[in-house]
Amino acid sequence: MEIYDGQSFVKYLDKVKARTARLFDFIPEDKIEWTYQDGKFTIGDQIRHLAAIERFMYVENVQLKPSKYQGCGIELAEGKEAVVQFYLQKQKKSKAVFERLTHEDMERKCETPGGVEITVWKWLRALIEHEVHHRGQLYMYLAMLGIKTPPLYGLTSEEVISKSV
Repeated sequence: MEIYDGQSFVKYLDKVKARTARLFDFIPEDKIEWTYQDGKFTIGDQIRHLAAIERFMYVENVQLKPSKYQGCGIELAEGKEAVVQFYLQKQKKSKAVFERLTHEDMERKCETPGGVEITVWKWLRALIEHEVHHRGQLYMYLAMLGIKTPPLYGLTSEEVISKSV
């Protein structure tokens, strides 16, 4: 996938993030800080991480600035409603920067926190992969809690099998 400009990227990013945000309705209020093992991200950490790293790392890097990411702890947002709002607010701020990126901006090199130079559009592609990775973890966390979640694209695996020849 090649990304040509900010407008086209944001159009795609909005769809990716909507699929992630759809899961938030399935998270019980009392499970927002649940984790399967001490020392691992909680559900809330996962959501705060997605919001904070997008805004404070990816957004900064594509503007040719260093990362400002400081983690995803409960001090950023506590309680399900606050965590969801944090995600949505950071998404809105990130979009405002991404939308302004031109084709020329996309072809520039930025530096990752690891010191690697990468073309901006490729770094934004990595942002999409990062979102999908953590969405998968949210699906797994909810499955571990016995919570039924919606199929990602409309049909479950079993439904696809039943409609296949």
